[in-house]
Amino acid sequence: MAMQVLKDLRGLRVHVIHPPDDERPSLVEHLRRIGCAVEIVWPVPADWPAGADVVLLAIEPDARTAIVKLLKADPTRRPTLIAVVGYENPATLQLVLESGAVAVVERPIRPFGLLTNLTIARTLWLERQEARKRVARLESKLAGLQTIQRAKSILMANLGLTEEDAYQSLRRQAMAKRVPMEDMAASLIHATELLQISPRGRDAGAAATPPAGS
Repeated sequence: MAMQVLKDLRGLRVHVIHPPDDERPSLVEHLRRIGCAVEIVWPVPADWPAGADVVLLAIEPDARTAIVKLLKADPTRRPTLIAVVGYENPATLQLVLESGAVAVVERPIRPFGLLTNLTIARTLWLERQEARKRVARLESKLAGLQTIQRAKSILMANLGLTEEDAYQSLRRQAMAKRVPMEDMAASLIHATELLQISPRGRDAGAAATPPAGS
């Protein structure tokens, strides 16, 4: 992945959220020299810049309120975040930790190390995104298995089927309707809830209990 990230640096859309001081022109120049497409943003926006692959965010004590608001913005739009810091006091370090930045660039900004930080940050961010996708797929698969298990339990309780027969029944119905088994199972559960079907044993027990006062 690292080699691909290096190749993709040229044309990478980088937004620099940084006040207009003597450091900013140097930072922008270094990024453009690497081949990045750079946009300058200030003051700190309320949301993540649209279309940004990477954001370099200056951790300015005077902009703390705006920075905290930005960090709470829609996480699905959050790009690779690199913090730019010029102080190492506890308040600044706390904000860097809260930001979830995957790399830090120190001021005064120097050309050496910027490419390394950019590459590492982008690699870590892409790996995290892939990990989140894998977790989401596993959670979806687990939820599907739990739905199928619940549907099997309904068939077993109400039709007296074995677990294997209940599974095969769901499978045949899903194939006949050309839908995933998870969807077929969910439909069965939904229909059962609507009809308030109770397990056979529960119904039998209710029938055996005489009405009050008889």
